[in-house]
Amino acid sequence: MNTIRTCNQSKITEFLLVGFSTTHPLKVLLFSICLVIYIMILSVNFIFIALYLRSLHLRSPMYFFLSNLSATDILLSTSVGPNLLCTLLKDGNPMSVSACVTQHFVSGFFTGVECLLLTIMAYDRYLAICKPLHYVIIMTNKHCLHLVIWCCLEIVLCMLPVTITISKSGFCGCNTLDYIYCDIAPLLKMLCSDVFVLERLITFITIPVALIPFLFIVTTYIIISLSIFRISSNTGRKKAFSTCSSHLTVVSMYYGIIITKYIVPSKGPSLNMNKVISLIYTSVTPLFNPIIYSFRNEEIWKALNKWVSIRVIK
Repeated sequence: MNTIRTCNQSKITEFLLVGFSTTHPLKVLLFSICLVIYIMILSVNFIFIALYLRSLHLRSPMYFFLSNLSATDILLSTSVGPNLLCTLLKDGNPMSVSACVTQHFVSGFFTGVECLLLTIMAYDRYLAICKPLHYVIIMTNKHCLHLVIWCCLEIVLCMLPVTITISKSGFCGCNTLDYIYCDIAPLLKMLCSDVFVLERLITFITIPVALIPFLFIVTTYIIISLSIFRISSNTGRKKAFSTCSSHLTVVSMYYGIIITKYIVPSKGPSLNMNKVISLIYTSVTPLFNPIIYSFRNEEIWKALNKWVSIRVIK
């Protein structure tokens, strides 16, 4: 199917997603790498979810939130990955405006949900270490479920005004979208109407979705650190630190990539760098999250060994 690049003043009805502007052999290499990474993301995260569902000793709030994080990682990478693979195989991938706006909403939704899940997990660690006597009373199954539902509802309420405004504004000019997926930055450049109000709205939404959770996590871990230093036994300190180190690593990686993504300009010479950062966030981070959490976790390895043993016997 031949897709035509057009540049005129009429409203755009279809985008041409460019992906990476490079040679065909390099696109084939990128396709192979992205395909392997996507398969690994699905495999590793599905295994993590299966371990949680099959292992009774993992039925705790921490692993409940981790399984939800794995599900979010699967859905985030799936919202971008398959379409990116198609784009790499072809000289531009056509997408209708509605499909592009939908991809923007879905990828933004799961990005926001992941941010709030990491915040809830910091809250969970705070209660477990600083308020151990109240932990079982507060973190009931019902309360944990309500927290996850709250995450989803908050992000939907934050995403809807932006998505509806973008849909009503329409897109004008060239139909070429020089990016790896329908992200907010390249879409804003193609809107027919003035983007001043929309940019202010996005900035306002960033406060409850990213800034406040980040400040909450930082404050929480300052309090946790002070509590850990007050623990008398070395064994107790090591155990408390080990339960937090994995989460801190994932949080640092998450916010580090997000901040870098929005610092690096999505135009001019820095465009390809911005694309690579987006690729790392949507394809590499979802792969490493479960690996980081599992690396030094004896309970997960115990559940995995038991599951593998059962499969071998069968």
